[in-house]
Amino acid sequence: MGTPGKVGIVFVSHSAGIADGLVQLARQMAPTATLFAAGGTDDGRIGTSFDLVTAGIAEADSGSGVVVLCDLGSAILTAETALDFLDDESRDRVRIVDAPLVEGGVAAAVAAESGDALDRVVAAAESARWAAGDGEPTGATVVGANAGGTTDTAAPQPAASGYTRSIRLVNSDGLHARPAAELVKLASTFPQKVTVNGTDAKSLLGIMSLGLTKGAQVDITSKDLSGREAVDALAALAESGFGEA
Repeated sequence: MGTPGKVGIVFVSHSAGIADGLVQLARQMAPTATLFAAGGTDDGRIGTSFDLVTAGIAEADSGSGVVVLCDLGSAILTAETALDFLDDESRDRVRIVDAPLVEGGVAAAVAAESGDALDRVVAAAESARWAAGDGEPTGATVVGANAGGTTDTAAPQPAASGYTRSIRLVNSDGLHARPAAELVKLASTFPQKVTVNGTDAKSLLGIMSLGLTKGAQVDITSKDLSGREAVDALAALAESGFGEA
């Protein structure tokens, strides 16, 4: 089952309320991906259920793979036991990911919504392990901004190499979860590397960690001149207010 061509996500929690809430949260940013809540025991108590986890994996698996995220150690044991009962072909498509349940789950859901392959969805979830610590290595620096911190937001900025657009956020709530997810999904449709204020535009957690509010300057950059279309598309999305302005 699952959404054809997309990796499914299973949230395993000791609490049905937590698992259900995470699906509701992730659904705001991943409306078509298959997200399954496997929370609590079969009779609604705190704990985990082998049957719920097994059903979740089956429900989420479209043939493109399943990512399973767990809240506590015994939830991982339940998920591992569920994997032991799968046939070899199905088991090879399932990954239990060691990542924070909320941040990792949301990042994985957005990657799945974008149609990323299983390994990339796993990587998106795992990025949550260091996103709150050392920060995300972007491998790129922002170019085209003036040293004094003032930038003409009306026109593209020239750079020694690459291409930059600088705009101001106009939506009242800034770059919170939903618009950040929209930006990441759009960036993921382009092969070129693009950064937003120095952070990889394809990293949801990286973009959200910028904490950009209304009126903040946003420098969208590609060091690859062929990334001009991607930069312009992301700038247009941001200038539109993500449908919230």
